[in-house]
This record gives sequence, C-alpha cells and structure tokens, in this order.
Amino acid sequence: MAKRRGIIGEFFLFIKEHKSYWLVPLIVIFLIFAALIVLTNIGGGAISWLMYTTW
Repeated sequence: MAKRRGIIGEFFLFIKEHKSYWLVPLIVIFLIFAALIVLTNIGGGAISWLMYTTW
C-alpha cells in the first residue's frame, strides 16, 4: 500500500529527489513575508513598527 503524503510532504519529497535545495531559502523567505503581511492585516499595527524600522 502506498504511503499517503500531504502537499508539504510531497514538496519535500520533490526537493529531495530532484536535489533542488536552492528552493528552500526562497520558500522560507516567502513564508516570512506572508506571515508579516497577515500579522499586519490582522493585528492592525502590532507588527507595523518592525516593517517601518527595517525598511
């Protein structure tokens, strides 16, 4: 019986099999920016001080 994986498991399997390790930093940076955007929209300014001081 084949083992079932989620989309994240399939992605990591793809990276491992195709030796595309350069994708990992890109995905991490994308997730950090996405989290900043979500936190800014939800928090109403709880994280905006960080964005304005680092840019």
